[in-house]
Amino acid sequence: MANRTILVIDDSMVIRRTVKDMLPPGKFDVVEAKDGLQGMELLKTTKPQIIMLDFFLPKMSGWDVYQEIQKNPHFRAIPLLLMSGRKDEVTDKIPEPFEYFAFLEKPFDQKQLVQGIRDSMERSKKLAQVLQQSVPQKSATATSSGDDADTAQLNARVAHLEAEVDKLKKQINQLVGFIKKKLS
Repeated sequence: MANRTILVIDDSMVIRRTVKDMLPPGKFDVVEAKDGLQGMELLKTTKPQIIMLDFFLPKMSGWDVYQEIQKNPHFRAIPLLLMSGRKDEVTDKIPEPFEYFAFLEKPFDQKQLVQGIRDSMERSKKLAQVLQQSVPQKSATATSSGDDADTAQLNARVAHLEAEVDKLKKQINQLVGFIKKKLS
């Protein structure tokens, strides 16, 4: 069985090396990026099976990388493990519960890392099911694979927009709760 490629995007060489050292030997190939721009380039060229993304990065923030991943259906299908030592700053931008990616709080140990990878893979499967359900079955009148690809891409975009609307609703509810607390 071929090794899984993990793209680790983190500005800390210590974290990148720690991940590499904690993974079971011979099962993973680790590709390292020290900033968000390099991470995006490697994402396009290495086609990883798992992405580990620090939320706070130089050159292109983890938040910006995350948004780029969400825009691209191919990248979005890759299991994502978001990492940060400041979870509250992550949840300011992406409210919990994290439905389609896993979160790993720094510092972490080997058991937490392995569980985070498993969680990211499970959540990715859940996302794949949601996206698959949003794509209608091929009709007998479909004439070209180009049309099917366009339809699939549009449906993936619709699913993405629906997820964004859900996030906005959660943020609004949080804001309303915050305002109510301040007013009482």
